[in-house]
Amino acid sequence: MRAVTQAIAPILLCCLLVQPNADASDDMASERLAERFADLALDCIHREYPNKLTHVLSSDADVLPPRELTPVFSGCFDWHSSVHGHWLLVRLVALHPGASFAARARAALAESFRPEKVAVELAYLKAEGRASFERPYGLAWLLQLCAELRRLAPHDEQAAAWSQILRPIEAEAAGRFAQWLPKLLYPIRTGEHSQTSFALGLVWDWAGIAGDANMRTLVAEKTLEFHRDDLACNLTYEPGGQDFLSPCLAEADLMRRVLARADFGPWLAAFLPEIPTDGSHAWLPVARVSDRSDGKLAHLDGLNLSRAWMLEGIAHGLPDSDPRRAALGNAAATHRDAGLSAVTGEHYEGGHWLGSFATYLTTQAGIE
Repeated sequence: MRAVTQAIAPILLCCLLVQPNADASDDMASERLAERFADLALDCIHREYPNKLTHVLSSDADVLPPRELTPVFSGCFDWHSSVHGHWLLVRLVALHPGASFAARARAALAESFRPEKVAVELAYLKAEGRASFERPYGLAWLLQLCAELRRLAPHDEQAAAWSQILRPIEAEAAGRFAQWLPKLLYPIRTGEHSQTSFALGLVWDWAGIAGDANMRTLVAEKTLEFHRDDLACNLTYEPGGQDFLSPCLAEADLMRRVLARADFGPWLAAFLPEIPTDGSHAWLPVARVSDRSDGKLAHLDGLNLSRAWMLEGIAHGLPDSDPRRAALGNAAATHRDAGLSAVTGEHYEGGHWLGSFATYLTTQAGIE
């Protein structure tokens, strides 16, 4: 019975976590399900090993354990997963401040967000040979974390203090995008960490919350330079065997942020002409995972989750009367169900990061 409950609980979360008019019993169920995702992050953000370092050595002195190299984000197997694990906790504390997991989440965040740790983290980022460290995926998630703290700060003294403590590395991450994007001549259309469309969407959202008009302008200009004239993205080439992001859908989800609604609909018709108008979801089958103990193959569970939120985002960018919205919504629902059913924590290969993707989806982080 417990196994059955664990299997269906993530699916129920999609219906409960963001219902604005839920009654008291629904609120309690929503908190229990949110706690499942919080527990995944709490289990890993300070778990140092196993750990995959993306680490340039300049001398023997650089041979150090993760907790000494990047003491804020040293857990969750890799740096970027630690970053969005922290984001998950901030996000869920903001949504469920009185939940049973909130105190544990705040204690874990307080352990990470210390000025002396941030100083070491910043020094690591600035060290010679690390100009491309975690660019763009990890740096974009860092800005998303800082955006979440900024959003919560006016209502929460602790979040306001954490936001200030992280300002130095927030500024460093933003500065790196500001320096890099003008030099980037071509988009990166992969289904993994190097993809530009997903990262630029996160940067765009951060810039809106941070009030960085220059960054908004830069992202908009670069997005249009890369993608304004793109045609007929071929979904039959997706997914790749270890994708967790869709190149086609991520691009469309970025363009719906940057384009006016009147312009987005026609652009989408040229870019994804196969979206049906009959409400079908069969045009985009869910990705299948053969072995969830294999970290790379388990990426495809994340693809189902990210496809779901991208499809919802694309629909959000269209008028209510657009006949494509039903097909986008139905495809999002099938991907949501498939993705959430895999967020169990049974294997650390997925457990250390899928909770963040599930939280991003179920709390509609990209379309609020």
